[in-house]
Amino acid sequence: MEWQATRNCTRRSAGGASMRLCCKAARRSKPAGPRRQRRIGYVATVSDTAGILYVVATPIGNLADLGTRAADTLKQVDVVLAEDTRVTRRLLDAYAISTPLESVHDHNEERVSSALVGRLAAGARMALVSDAGTPLLSDPGYRLIRLAQDHGIAVQVVPGPSAITAALSVSGLPARPFWFEGFLPARAGARRERLRALAALEGTLVFFEAPHRVCETVHDLAAVLGPQREAAFARELSKRFEEVVREPLADLAVRLSATTPRGEFVLLVAGAQGTATGEQELARVLGCLLDVLPMREAAAVAARITGARRNDAYALALRLRGTGALEQGDCGDTADDTR
Repeated sequence: MEWQATRNCTRRSAGGASMRLCCKAARRSKPAGPRRQRRIGYVATVSDTAGILYVVATPIGNLADLGTRAADTLKQVDVVLAEDTRVTRRLLDAYAISTPLESVHDHNEERVSSALVGRLAAGARMALVSDAGTPLLSDPGYRLIRLAQDHGIAVQVVPGPSAITAALSVSGLPARPFWFEGFLPARAGARRERLRALAALEGTLVFFEAPHRVCETVHDLAAVLGPQREAAFARELSKRFEEVVREPLADLAVRLSATTPRGEFVLLVAGAQGTATGEQELARVLGCLLDVLPMREAAAVAARITGARRNDAYALALRLRGTGALEQGDCGDTADDTR
C-alpha cells in the first residue's frame, strides 16, 4: 500500500521539484527485492550483494581498437581474468591500467571456476578477456560464465572487436548465413572427416587456423569441398600487413605453398550452392574414397557413383591426391595423416 500511495502522490504533484522529490521518495519506499537479469536462454535472479562479471572484447591486432567503455571497465574491476596474462599485460600497459591479472585458460578453467564464483558472490568485480577479440569464440570462459549465472551473479558484456565479423566484412563472400567452426582438428584424417560433415552447409564457412598448418588445411578444404569452390583468407587483420585474398581453393593452396605463411589466419569458404555441379560432386565423392582406396580404384568407384567418365575421375583424383596445383608435399610435414 505504501508504494501505491506514493505513486499516486507523484501523479498529483504539480511542481517539477516536488515531482522529483516524490519520485525519489517513491524509489526509496519501493519494497526491496532481488534484481532480475534477463539473458537469452535463461532468467536468473541476481543478488543485490553479489559482484559482477564483465565479458570484455579486446583488440584483434591494433591496440588502438580498445573501446572507451572497455578500457574503463578494465580499470575499475578488481581483477582481470586472462587467457594468457603476458599478452593481456601488454594491452593493459598500453593504457596505463594496473589492475591485477589472473589466468583462466583451457587447462585450469574447470578447476578455478568455483573459487572465482565464490569471490564474485562475495562482491568481487571481475572482467574476463581473451588474448584477442571477443571471449569464448574459440577461447575459454564458457564454464565460468555458466556457473556464475547459475549462482545468481550478474554477467554483462562489453562488446567490441571480433576476427570473425571483421573477416566476413572484407572477404567478399556472403555474410549471412555463416557457420563459425573455429579451429579444425590438427590431425589430417579427423580434419577431413569434419569437413565432410560441413560440406553440404549453404552458409559461408569460417575457420581459424595457425600459420604452420594453414597450407595443409586449405589442401584438405579443396580435396573435400572441391578445388573450384570460392574461398578467402584474411590475416593480420587491423595490423600493418593486413592481407585479404579471395579466389578458388585450388589457387589459394598454390599461393600459400609458394610462401611461408605468417600471422593467424581466418579462412572463409563459400557455402554449398544447392545442387552440386558434376565436378563438385565428383570431388566430394573422391575426397571420401581417396582416404580408404588406392587412386585408380577410388576413381573407378567414384565414376560409377556419379556417372562421370572414368578418365575424368582419375584426372581429378590426381589433382586432389597430390599432383599439380594441390601437391601434398607443398604443405610441409604430413606425418599425422591417418589415411
